[in-house]
Order: sequence, then structure tokens, then C-alpha cells
Amino acid sequence: MSEEIKNILDKAREASRKVNLFTADKINQVICRVADAAVENTDKILAANAEDLARMDKNDPKYDRLLLTRERIAAIASDMRQVAQLPSPLGKTLAEWTQPNGMKITKVSVPFGVIGVIYEARPNVTFDVFSLCLKSGSAVIMKGGTDAYSSNTAITEVIHSVLRKEGVDEAVATLFPPSHEATAELLNAVGYVDLIIPRGGRGLINFVRNNSRVPVIETGAGICHTYFHSSGDLLKGTAIVNNAKTRRVSVCNALDCLLIDRARLTDLPALLAPMAEKNVIIYADDEAFNVLNGNYPYVEPATDDSWGTEYMDYKMSIKTVGDIDEAIAHIATHSSKHSECIVADCPEAQSRFYKEVDAACVYANVPTSFTDGGQFGFGAEIGISTQKLHARGPMGLPEITTYKYLIAGDGQVRK
Repeated sequence: MSEEIKNILDKAREASRKVNLFTADKINQVICRVADAAVENTDKILAANAEDLARMDKNDPKYDRLLLTRERIAAIASDMRQVAQLPSPLGKTLAEWTQPNGMKITKVSVPFGVIGVIYEARPNVTFDVFSLCLKSGSAVIMKGGTDAYSSNTAITEVIHSVLRKEGVDEAVATLFPPSHEATAELLNAVGYVDLIIPRGGRGLINFVRNNSRVPVIETGAGICHTYFHSSGDLLKGTAIVNNAKTRRVSVCNALDCLLIDRARLTDLPALLAPMAEKNVIIYADDEAFNVLNGNYPYVEPATDDSWGTEYMDYKMSIKTVGDIDEAIAHIATHSSKHSECIVADCPEAQSRFYKEVDAACVYANVPTSFTDGGQFGFGAEIGISTQKLHARGPMGLPEITTYKYLIAGDGQVRK
């Protein structure tokens, strides 16, 4: 490990111990003042963001994630204020009991310590992870991508300006160098960093999982399906499918593949009609293609690569299935275990889908676009966990704490 990186990590570790001494009111005050500063420095942040945008092709699916606007900055600030209003996740008594020998054991929530977050072209994440990690008592190492480095630098400067005024160690929120070498050192920072959270596409997540010696919570990659069951309501289904696909195509909860019962194939043109206005390209299997050809303007034959693809674009695949068994089997094969949906009025079909589909979030008659910490009432989120250990689904404040046991006695000794 280089001396420069070791120095950064040493300071973050020291800062994490100081944060643990702050009162909840102090932490909330700092977060709110950073939110105010974000709005006050909108012009500065947008100017930096424009530098990043100028280096990216507007047709790149990451462009929308990289883009900041006045409205988005105002929404980010609102999310931070909401985080400040949430109850502190620290010092909660999770369980307590007394042993027969009189020894009292209490399980309490505590900070992780230092959390490293590795993310791609999403500068909003810099504000999000700062507020969430500070609220949960941890220091954060923010490792953004080169695509957003100007934006992340400007945002970090805004955060640090508030921390200095509030007498808080700036190392509680550290922007790591954008190089690949720095990433490798972060992933091997055993003893300095307690947890790594990657936020991005499958390639980033796989790289972090395969190369990290620090514990990892996987987040981000979303290959999401919606299954239109034979009992599905066409009006509801049309709204659900369109919202899941076109609300924001670059996010991880966007729809990638529509499964449709063969008995409802004739409803496909109506089901997809709103998407034609957004120029969504459909990759349809043979049966769906025959129905859509001439009835939908942007349809192409599906290939083997059409299944299990996270498009992050105005593109979607369609697979015809014979029944719910085939739909569930297809999802089991191609899902990233992020968010899956069924459109069905049949209670039995809903029940089977809930029980048999293995994903962090399983929906019935609601679009996958709701997989979001804010929509779940968590405030801003640090990511969507697609694994099963420690945390699953939208990760709010409780998911980025751990716990310890406090044991009190009166001189008992073990026999």
C-alpha cells in the first residue's frame, strides 16, 4: 500500500472514532447544513458537472445518471433533510436478557466504522452516501469513477466546507483518487476499511466481488422482469409496464424483459402502445414478433442475448410463456435477484409468484420502479442489495449499522 493511500485511510479510521462521539442532534445539524450548501452552490456543482458531461457521449446509457440539474440537486438536498429527520439507528437495544448466573447481556446497534463505496457515473451518490454514513456513525471513503470526477470533486468541496465550519473532521467523507490502482488498494485495505459497497453495473459488481479482501455487500445490477399473467388487467398492466420501462431507463429498477402468457398475446399491441411514443425498441421472440410486426413500429427479432440483459436504455425484450411455471423458470434463469413483478388479478398466481420468485423485491400489480429507499420510506438509500447476507433490497440506515454485545456482571467467574 502506498504511503499516500495509507495516510488517507489512517485519517478516515481516526475520523470514524470521532464521529461515534457526536450527538444525534449534531449529526442532523451537519447533514441539514450540507443540504443547504448543496442548493447554495448549485451553479458551482453544475459547472463541474458540465465538464464531465462534455466528455461523455449523449447516447451513452450512463449519461442520464451523470446528469445533474437544478431540480435534481434540489431533490438530493430534500433527501438529505429527510435522512436528518429519521431516527438515529445507533444505540438501539436489539435484544437483552439475563443469564441464570445473573449476567446481563444487551445487543445494541453500532457503526461499522469505515465504509468504502465504489460507484460509477452517479455524482448524486456522493451526497447520498455522505448523509447516510454520517447518520449511521461511520466515515465513508467515496470512490467514484473518472466519468464523474469533476462533479464529485466539487460536491466533496461543498461537503468539506460545511464540515470545517461545524468543527467536524473532513476525513469523515473522503473522495478517493479515481485511478484503477486506488481501487485495488481500497479493495485490499484490510484493517482500515470495514465494508465495501459497490454501486453500478454487473461488471463493476463482479470485479469488486472477485477482487476484494474486505467484506462486500453487492448492490446495483438489476435485470428486472414483469410477467403479464393470463388474469392480468390490461389497463393496469399497460401503466405498470410503461412506468417500469420508461420512467428512467438508466436506473437499476427499470424493466428489461416482459414475460407474457400465450393466451394474452393479442393484447400486446395495446400493452406496448405508450412505449411507441418513447421509441422503445422491442426484441421479441417469434410468437410476440408475429403479433407485433406491423402493429408496433420498433420491433426486432430476439436473440439469445436478449435474455438476462440489463439494457439501461430504451430497449426491452419480450418472451412468450405458456404458464406461470414457465415464467418463474425463466426468471430463475435470467434474474439478477433485484426486482420482479407479476400483473395478475388471480390471488393464487400472486401467491405463487411471491413465494417462488427469488429476488430482493417481488411485486404484484406494482411496477419495479418503486424499488427505492425513498419510496420505501427509508430516506436516501446507499444501494439495493441483491444478496442475502446481512442486508437485502433497499439499504437504509439500519442496514449500514452492525451490532455488538454489552455484558454486565457482578464478579461472576466461569466454572
